Amino acid sequence: MGIITLLTDFGADSGYPAAMKGVIYAIAPTATLIDISHGIKHHDVREGAFLLWMNIPFFPKGTVHCAVVDPSVGTARQPLIVHAGGQLLVGPDNGLLIPAARRLGSTEVFTITNEKFYRKPVSHTFHGRDIFAPIAAHLANSFPPKELGQPVEKFVKLSFGEGSQQGMTLKGEIIFVDTFGNLVTSISAQLLNAFAQLGDPLALEVGSKSAIVRFLETYEQADENELCITIGSHEQAEIAVNLGSAAQRLRAHPGDALTLRKNR
Repeated sequence: MGIITLLTDFGADSGYPAAMKGVIYAIAPTATLIDISHGIKHHDVREGAFLLWMNIPFFPKGTVHCAVVDPSVGTARQPLIVHAGGQLLVGPDNGLLIPAARRLGSTEVFTITNEKFYRKPVSHTFHGRDIFAPIAAHLANSFPPKELGQPVEKFVKLSFGEGSQQGMTLKGEIIFVDTFGNLVTSISAQLLNAFAQLGDPLALEVGSKSAIVRFLETYEQADENELCITIGSHEQAEIAVNLGSAAQRLRAHPGDALTLRKNR
């Protein structure tokens, strides 16, 4: 029996993740359950998609990821299974699964149609428990996706965007704010490394805020409370404050546009 991960916006202190785990264990009692997060901001599909994208490369083939950030629960939106890189993802058709799946390579997408594998009766408000959890458990029990659904070509696609260079300027946006207040951007490590050298000062603009940030290898190389830009563990450029919060300092949020200019 393999690994099943869980990612939701239900809240770590709610009882909803436990209900999903109970359903999974009733079907796949020897599965290993790993919580990626239950602290996604309510209804924030983009944040959930990023955390899934960030973590999926570190799991082995055969892992099943059950992700539920589902503002349209109970509507006609499709329930999906996505196969990519030997791993399987289960969740709603709202873009949540797609960036992570594409990070692993080519994808096969199925809409779940075999309702005999659902928990009955199916709640109109808790598909995480009654649809996605049991489907994830059956996948962990080696049921192939084609026995649970039908291939589909049309589904919601979500992208975090890509940074771009325009002369002496890099443009991008904030795609995630972590628990330290670091601002993860759409500017890739490759793009930043080609644009600047370690130690370079760069002029940063985020919304109405502007600052000078040094391109550094580690947070500790910055002075205490100094803004800097570095390459995060996810291989994206991130703006940080040594022993502080860049999000608070810059009053920045996911979706905010940013520019970086050479300051010399």
